[in-house]
Amino acid sequence: MRFLFVGDSMTIGRAGDHTWRYRMWQHLEATFDGAYEIVGPRSELYVPETAEEPGAFIADHADPDFPAVARRHLAGWGEGWLHMAPVIGPTIAEHRPDVLLVSLGLIDLGFYTNSGQTAENTRRFIAEARVAAPAVRMVLLPVIPNVRARTDAPFAAECDRFNTLLAAAVADLDAPASPILLAARPPSYALDSDTYDGTHPSPSGEHKIAAAFAEAMHRAWGIGGRYAAAEQIAPAPTAVVR
Repeated sequence: MRFLFVGDSMTIGRAGDHTWRYRMWQHLEATFDGAYEIVGPRSELYVPETAEEPGAFIADHADPDFPAVARRHLAGWGEGWLHMAPVIGPTIAEHRPDVLLVSLGLIDLGFYTNSGQTAENTRRFIAEARVAAPAVRMVLLPVIPNVRARTDAPFAAECDRFNTLLAAAVADLDAPASPILLAARPPSYALDSDTYDGTHPSPSGEHKIAAAFAEAMHRAWGIGGRYAAAEQIAPAPTAVVR
């Protein structure tokens, strides 16, 4: 089975981060029964330079024992559904993933598109993925609002509205041939302890995001096992009423 991580800055990580991708690799190593592969066109972490200038990318990782073949992904600093929808088809055609683990939306809502436009790009992403691989499976994580939502009520409302639209898209587009899961947003996720800057996950946040994906796949599809201490980290995947 081949897994592709798709995401924004919370997924690519920056120099010094382990990333939730690393936590998921550890989980798959411990629980997956059979052969699996992590695929994707990229493998780097982000390195900030200055507040005014774009950053660079490096292949080094916080844990040198994280194998290079498991570091692969389709994630980018500052990239969202808007950016991934046009490239997911060619990426799938080249790397042939069976399962997409997708964490996108926060950067879209913060800088590029409103909730409705972001939902349209989500549906485009799903459609393009299925053109490339009609049987591809997807697990989508709702947006976890960052610290901006504490003081920006319209932004907080857009995050909530997008998550409602995301659930509707999953309900509309889920299909037996190409199932889609809506992972549960970790209920105990706390910006003050699960991020290092109000947005990007700290080690505990990395575990909680990985657990949300792992629990969804395990409970719905029997993929992998329970995430370590998952009963404290993530609930069952969100039920979607059709």
